[in-house]
Amino acid sequence: MKKTLLTVVMALMGIATFAQAGPGFGIKAGLNYNGNGDYFNSAEQAFENPDRNAGFHVGVYGKLGNRIYVRPELVYTSTSSDYNEGDLKINKLDLPVLVGAKIIGPLHAFIGPSFQYILSTKFDDVKFDDVENDFTVGLNLGAGLNLGKFGVDLRYERGFTENEVNFIDTNITNLNGDRVDTRPDQLILSLSLKL
Repeated sequence: MKKTLLTVVMALMGIATFAQAGPGFGIKAGLNYNGNGDYFNSAEQAFENPDRNAGFHVGVYGKLGNRIYVRPELVYTSTSSDYNEGDLKINKLDLPVLVGAKIIGPLHAFIGPSFQYILSTKFDDVKFDDVENDFTVGLNLGAGLNLGKFGVDLRYERGFTENEVNFIDTNITNLNGDRVDTRPDQLILSLSLKL
């Protein structure tokens, strides 16, 4: 019985894999693992506390082309970065414009610029007086699988625009050498549904 069920599931996945082709649009959502400023330092600390820099995103995408494609996305992202003195929370709109290609079967890879507009920033419930640049530019690089109308991808995003903050509340003066940098440096896991 188990072998039969497994065979049916694998056959349906195989059919679905070849069903998604050509242009279209859809919705996406997923998890972000953020490391503003120094990603590798954040990754080392996250090994001890895996949930410290987790965030999420939801959005829409369009796709033009098939074997080689362009995929613009509009995504609302909420990230959190844990410093010794508190949490840096950032809400932003992301607009990646990805160029991708099918590699083999359902596997595809992509790369492209990502434009971010910062909506709000807070450090332990203290709003920032000023973010140096509300608009920043970065790069997305990743790979994914398309299984029929469903897709999953994993990407790395790095912001190029250095971006620091100033506080309204001047009681926050010592960050023990941590850099309060709003530049994204993150891994992003997304699930998508083609409509």
